[in-house]
Amino acid sequence: MKPLLYLLFLFSTIVIGQQNSAFQNEVLALQMKYDTIWDVKKETIVFTGSSSIRMWKNLEAMFPDHQIVNTGFGGSQASDLLKYEQELILKFKPKMVFIYEGDNDIVSHKKPREIIGTTKQIISNIKKSGNDVQIILIAAKPSISRWGYKRTYKKLNRKFKKLARKESGVEYADVWSAMLDGKNVKQDIFLADKLHMNQKGYDLWFSVIAPFMNTKNTYSLK
Repeated sequence: MKPLLYLLFLFSTIVIGQQNSAFQNEVLALQMKYDTIWDVKKETIVFTGSSSIRMWKNLEAMFPDHQIVNTGFGGSQASDLLKYEQELILKFKPKMVFIYEGDNDIVSHKKPREIIGTTKQIISNIKKSGNDVQIILIAAKPSISRWGYKRTYKKLNRKFKKLARKESGVEYADVWSAMLDGKNVKQDIFLADKLHMNQKGYDLWFSVIAPFMNTKNTYSLK
């Protein structure tokens, strides 16, 4: 192997190894957290996926009538969720699962069809668990920092929506449209990094997600 190619291979191996290690640590931390607070006797709703889920700090407060388990892990892609599906979804025997993946996948130059293929595997595994689970695919969100990828995001979201129409027990939560101001993304719903959302952004998500919860919610948008 030529020296340059070897160095590139070695570097990529180190980066992937570090990322996998970081995910393992985060998944273990989530397991330890919910081992102490999760009530197996109560119906559970799992929210999982990348950092937009992980950083939803008041998720439980927004839906106080439900036992919410937030297993979001930052920087993840659909393939990572598939790898840790047992630890992050299946072990909780949920009645409902909200999934947010695809955002990081697109920036990592994965094709929408590849993301959909992985999502189908995730859905199939959930259905094989034997529970009558409702699965909600949350649309990949628009953001200021990744607006250059908007066409690919829109293509992915069309595929998510089509998948939800074809698959029984699967629905599509269109947060994309809620975060737009006309044809552009809203400017005041993000943190300083212009990628992750502030509370105003999560209030928009709440308005889209709440109807799927099938109960009256006490949280009010300010």
